[in-house]
Amino acid sequence: MPRQVLLCPPTYFEVRDRKNPYMRVPVDPELAQQQWERLCAALHATGLQVNLIDPVQDLEDMVFAANQVFVGSHKQIGKFVVPSEMRFPSRQKEVPHYVDWFATRGYNVIALELRGEYLEGGGDLLWHPDRSRVWAGYGIRSSEGGLKRFASAMAHMQIPVTSLHLVDEYFYHLDTCLSPLNAEAAIFYPGAFSSQAQEELKGGWKRLYPIDREEALGFACNGIAVNGRYITSRLTPSLESALRQEQLDPLVVDVSEFEKSGGSVFCMKTFLD
Repeated sequence: MPRQVLLCPPTYFEVRDRKNPYMRVPVDPELAQQQWERLCAALHATGLQVNLIDPVQDLEDMVFAANQVFVGSHKQIGKFVVPSEMRFPSRQKEVPHYVDWFATRGYNVIALELRGEYLEGGGDLLWHPDRSRVWAGYGIRSSEGGLKRFASAMAHMQIPVTSLHLVDEYFYHLDTCLSPLNAEAAIFYPGAFSSQAQEELKGGWKRLYPIDREEALGFACNGIAVNGRYITSRLTPSLESALRQEQLDPLVVDVSEFEKSGGSVFCMKTFLD
């Protein structure tokens, strides 16, 4: 059975307010729709099954499907999701729609008592490709307290969580500055992390490929590695070199309209398995 992803059509996508330094207007809705359809086609081309959640009017950021929940599985409880507590009120309204989608499809819902803390789903919580741990970013969107509550819940299932302090507002989610390529290798932008976080990363990967700030600002770390391919919005020199060494073929998909809101290809999907 092919791996599955969940996406949300960009029916109501626009840039309304400034939630990160990338955000700018105007957005071309027709071009955004075309780019989203090409991303869906690229996902299909890599062998993935694409599932859709219905967009909701006035939830303009719902298209960024990586953020509303964290998706996992465990032998004791099966498939599960952890609902997010988004930092911005407008995005908090997206979470119940995603939770309902997963709950009606048999996922267990692990609702955390966050009490004013923040946790932003698959944007800041990245599975290591071999599922041996979760890499967890905090400091810009997710809070340290939110991560501690998440780590405590995962500990009950013997799932280790490694916290990484993010220190640059341009890299507000972990998926903007760290991209796993396989169980042994990842690309990252060192300047997004505290010195301690950089040491944690060096200890967790056999091969770490640094990219420079300009490449990182172009969302080089916001790609999707799957089935021998790396889907990315643009191919930079450092990224191309890393992909060649890891024997991954690049698949370039322009999502520039969505990057006006601070998200690229990884932000626009969540894996279901």
